[in-house]
Amino acid sequence: MVTLSFNNLTINAIKATDAWPLCNFIAANDDRLKRYFPKTLQQNLTPDLAQNFTDKKVKQFQLKKEFLFTIKEKASNDVAGLVYLKELDWTTKQAEFAYCIGYQFEGKGITTKAVGILSDYAFETLGLKTLQIIVHKDNHASVAVAINNSFTWIKTLKNEHTPPNESPLDMELYELYYEME
Repeated sequence: MVTLSFNNLTINAIKATDAWPLCNFIAANDDRLKRYFPKTLQQNLTPDLAQNFTDKKVKQFQLKKEFLFTIKEKASNDVAGLVYLKELDWTTKQAEFAYCIGYQFEGKGITTKAVGILSDYAFETLGLKTLQIIVHKDNHASVAVAINNSFTWIKTLKNEHTPPNESPLDMELYELYYEME
């Protein structure tokens, strides 16, 4: 079980008991999630869907196929945000971060701190060598998370992401490499 802490928050591996808090987080932030997290949104619209989602993500975590972490307030146990470590390639030891934060927690540096902590976890515990963040250039907060965690801009990925009911978007690729100290 992965539990990491900072300030009044914890970062935890997804658990089956997270279904209700996750469903509440999705419901409260559906408008923020629809463009870049449409699948997560669709899979968590009801408590039953959220339970199926969390059960699936727990299995994926155990099988090291995808790692989903919740960021929660310690006092309330409410979900403040999510951080995925996905698109894992164990041959090249590479993975991609995806993250979202609840509207009431934005602008507080929480996502930046969580990605920093989880980057260390990915390198030191999982043995990964390259971490990626793929973000739209206009998503300034997400670009800041990458830059503030020393990710380097690599290139523009043409037509990389197609939001629901929109044309494909070019996305920016940032990478961070493990450096032995």
